[in-house]
Amino acid sequence: MKKSYLIILFFFIVAALDLRAQDYNLDELRQAPEKNSLPVRTPQMSIHDLDIQGPDLNLKINYWRNWTTFSINANQATFSDNFNNGGVNSISLGSMFNTKWDYTRDNKTFISEMDLRYGVVQNENQLSRKSQDRIWWDNKFSLKFAPKWGFFAALTFETQFDVGWRYENRAGVDTRVQRISNFMAPGYLTQSLGLEYKPDQFSSIRFGTGTARQTFVLDDEVLLPESPLDLPPEARFGVPFPGTFRNELAFQILATTDRDLSSMLHLKAQYEFFANYEEFRNARHRLDAILTARVSRVISVMFNATLLYDPLQIPDQTFANTLQRSQLIGIGISYKFPR
Repeated sequence: MKKSYLIILFFFIVAALDLRAQDYNLDELRQAPEKNSLPVRTPQMSIHDLDIQGPDLNLKINYWRNWTTFSINANQATFSDNFNNGGVNSISLGSMFNTKWDYTRDNKTFISEMDLRYGVVQNENQLSRKSQDRIWWDNKFSLKFAPKWGFFAALTFETQFDVGWRYENRAGVDTRVQRISNFMAPGYLTQSLGLEYKPDQFSSIRFGTGTARQTFVLDDEVLLPESPLDLPPEARFGVPFPGTFRNELAFQILATTDRDLSSMLHLKAQYEFFANYEEFRNARHRLDAILTARVSRVISVMFNATLLYDPLQIPDQTFANTLQRSQLIGIGISYKFPR
């Protein structure tokens, strides 16, 4: 019996040693699916035009842009008869209309701008007077050859709407004594060719090396002298009486800026230098500036100023070689679109 136990123990020991001696690799026992086990068909590519049925949108690029400003200003002052500090009752009305069209495509630009102003002031015991009066229409075509430089050609028309008078107090009565201006008296038609410098979209400077200007005085009653010898040609806008036309060849500089100084403050200014090649030292200078402060969406305060030196536009020779000035401050309705 003891011998049989020894034999069984011997077989267990041999079996254990045999299992321990085997080295199994589990990776060999893993099963992986065959590659490309399912057939894949290669699609046949075909490229051809396809007509899509849909609405015809007919989209086009509009190269035109427009800005328009319209304003009406008013001022009024009233004093009672017993107001010790003195004063004069007065009322004034003024209006302004400005529109600008811009067509820009590639390196070509066409700009047409019109500026119209008219105002009247009425003081107690006086005849009404103009406070502002201007018609200005400028058309310019430019061809850019550098980022800030280009060639330009411009045509400009300038005159006023109404009759202007010189007043005198005769025997305590306000009296009109001489007609000094009217529509197309004077009137200016200016053609200009040259170079334009445009540092940004808000400012530009024109150098009109080839500029011609025609001056018209079509009202014979304007600055009418008592005799042809009484009035020098310079006092009638450079047109000798009884002539109606004068032509000049000149050099012109026209600098403009039109920009927002802040969200509520806007400045529009223009300076013109015009010098006849035959009388280069006797040049014309004009500065126009409009500063607009917006109070609300439609209410604004406007400051308008003009400085002018023109030896050929001096109605009264006693004021020769002096600077002409005008300024206007008003509050009123102003609307600009597009906003």
